[in-house]
Amino acid sequence: MPQDIRVWDVCTTGNLSEIKKSKLDFEQRIQDWLEQDISIISPNLLVIGKEVQTDYGGFIDLLCLDQKGDIFIIELKRGKTPREVTAQALDYASWVKYLSNDHITNIANSYLINKYNLELDKAFQKTFKIELPEVINTNHHILIVASEIDSSSERIINYLSDSYGVSINAVTFQYFRSEDGRELLARVFLIEPNQVEENTQRQNNSKRQPNLSYAELEEIARRHGLEKIYFELYTNLVDKYFTVVSTTRSSLSFKKSNKTIFTLIPVESNGEKGLKFRIYTTRFSEYWGIDLENIIDLLPSSKYAWENYPSATPDWCGHEGFFKTLDEVDIFIAGLHKITQNGNYTRT
Repeated sequence: MPQDIRVWDVCTTGNLSEIKKSKLDFEQRIQDWLEQDISIISPNLLVIGKEVQTDYGGFIDLLCLDQKGDIFIIELKRGKTPREVTAQALDYASWVKYLSNDHITNIANSYLINKYNLELDKAFQKTFKIELPEVINTNHHILIVASEIDSSSERIINYLSDSYGVSINAVTFQYFRSEDGRELLARVFLIEPNQVEENTQRQNNSKRQPNLSYAELEEIARRHGLEKIYFELYTNLVDKYFTVVSTTRSSLSFKKSNKTIFTLIPVESNGEKGLKFRIYTTRFSEYWGIDLENIIDLLPSSKYAWENYPSATPDWCGHEGFFKTLDEVDIFIAGLHKITQNGNYTRT
């Protein structure tokens, strides 16, 4: 329900003096405040775009990223009717849902370089003190900002969140001005953010497919006749080089410091081409102090250059290809062992 907030100043005499609510020139000021300090909504957001144009002619007021790499759409009510603001926010979400890493990175870099002279990965690390996730926009969220929320908007937002698990919420700001000219801003969420997250999680859990298990990935490799190649790579890499291994819906990821270094992708493999792999060669080189050319020389002849998105930084680039024979696996593992032990390798 709409909340009427009242504020009192505690005077030095111990008496209370009510600070009267004032008319907030909302449209002209709140967006600037949010852009300057998004922490008034949440300390876990990074603004990556302002007035972002969609493919359908609309403009998203503010686009943000949280520390998990999820997108937040911040939409100001600006006097729109309940139907208009909710429909517009949902329309923007339908566009955001399909944005690729590349598209989001381009949007963010255009904004962040101009404003802070920082690219997305550096701005993300500076804000959250962690590396930018390899995959961003796994989920997206909608936040409608207003000076007040009418009962119709409140009913629609609650319905979408509670019944369908849509990650949507509203936040209202009320403005106060004291007699001595001090300005105060009060914030109230329509739904507690934790409750929105619970509603969304509950809905996602009912339909989300889990990551494949180690046994399922091994079985896929076996069906392609690649189980020996898969087993040799897996056991040697785990035994000697990686302690953190995780699965996705398609691959087995080998990690260092929570960054993927090497992956095996049985789902994209076949008996003719072999077992698909992907390697972040710069990361591999830096973690083990191995010359980049030596690493590339160890890879199967089917290798080709790969990048996470166009014009990606070296940290997000590497090679991918296919291990077709056990001989190729032996060359890779033996060469890797020799380099890490002796610091050099020459293929014979």
